[in-house]
Amino acid sequence: MNTEQLRESFALTQLWQPGTVQFTYTHYDRVVVGSAMPGGSPISLPSYNALKSTFFLERREMGIINIGGSGSVYADGMTYDLGKLDCLYLGRGTRDIQFLSNDAKQPAQFFILSAPAHCPFPATLMKNAEALATPLGSPETSNERTIYKYIHEDGIKSCQLVMGLTILNQGSVWNTMPAHTHTRRMEVYLYFDIQEEQRVFHFMGEPQQTRHLVLGHGEAVISPPWSIHSGCGTANYSFIWGMAGENQSFADMDFVAIKELK
Repeated sequence: MNTEQLRESFALTQLWQPGTVQFTYTHYDRVVVGSAMPGGSPISLPSYNALKSTFFLERREMGIINIGGSGSVYADGMTYDLGKLDCLYLGRGTRDIQFLSNDAKQPAQFFILSAPAHCPFPATLMKNAEALATPLGSPETSNERTIYKYIHEDGIKSCQLVMGLTILNQGSVWNTMPAHTHTRRMEVYLYFDIQEEQRVFHFMGEPQQTRHLVLGHGEAVISPPWSIHSGCGTANYSFIWGMAGENQSFADMDFVAIKELK
């Protein structure tokens, strides 16, 4: 694939449209990737013919992380307040869902992942300060960062979704290096908090056939199970990672030595 074909197949660059929800059905583990950016009025989560269901979460679960201004999510009679970097999980069977911004001039930006679910789990809100934080990397390798785990085996319970985010320290630019694959799970990255003039080079492809995509703030990339997913920025940045598949173990990955990459 050339650059244009790669971007058409794997990059999501039009996620944030004011006053609307945007969704892409990836078909990798049936994951749906989307966003909601409410303005002065609430946005209701619609149903879609492609899901072949009477409502969106009839047979699905959903993870939501806010990367914008303060907002809230209304779900079946409950209201959940989400500041920046807060996470909400909604389980199978949740029917009535609305997204709201506290201030239309500083709208919330809800990044959404949804995967098929075989049983319901309770709706759970986790503030960023409550998430399991794991420092990794070092200044010597330009990858000093903190991983925040929200939806995972020892955190918010789900059927198959795993979700969290990573924040790189100032002066660090590399994420997920050494690279790895996990053949039993697909993954999605959303890059954010990137200065307007800066970019992230996202590396993907099979370890011996690597490719790259250049992405800016608020742009996402779909990573198939056979692909590495590593990145290097022209300045520090943050990214949301989300996975779905047949295993929720965060450590289920096959590392690729740096010298083996081609």
